[in-house]
Amino acid sequence: MPTSYTKEQVGKVYEKLPEELREALFAIETTEAIGNACIKHKISDLSNRKITEYIGYVLLGLVLPQDFEQLLQKDLKVPKKVAQEIAREINRFVFYPVKSALEQLHNVQITPTSKTLTSKTTSQKTEQLEPPQESSGPDIYQESLEEE
Repeated sequence: MPTSYTKEQVGKVYEKLPEELREALFAIETTEAIGNACIKHKISDLSNRKITEYIGYVLLGLVLPQDFEQLLQKDLKVPKKVAQEIAREINRFVFYPVKSALEQLHNVQITPTSKTLTSKTTSQKTEQLEPPQESSGPDIYQESLEEE
């Protein structure tokens, strides 16, 4: 999976993005959530920029939300436990508030009871540079009830 796109590719996708996701890309809440997660887990400025880039790719529909944690581990070499914690925070504060728009964009439906993602069969398909891979992993929108 490519982890970098040209400005032209991103611009083309951005033009077709729903307004809710456009707003999320540049929202102060998104910036604060990223900053807080990176400070809490002592993430370097370089890795912080890459994390921000990956979050943007998810909001643009270029990367599936459930692949975000793997990007942190594989591309940035973030330890698994730290990657899980960062992904959980980003899911909670960035991806969850726009959950329905992300479901439509990625053509997946979140089923909280089974904790899996299933493909929707629709005739409308969002133009993407690379079709997302379906994952059978846990539902990333489900939060544990543990107190932090």
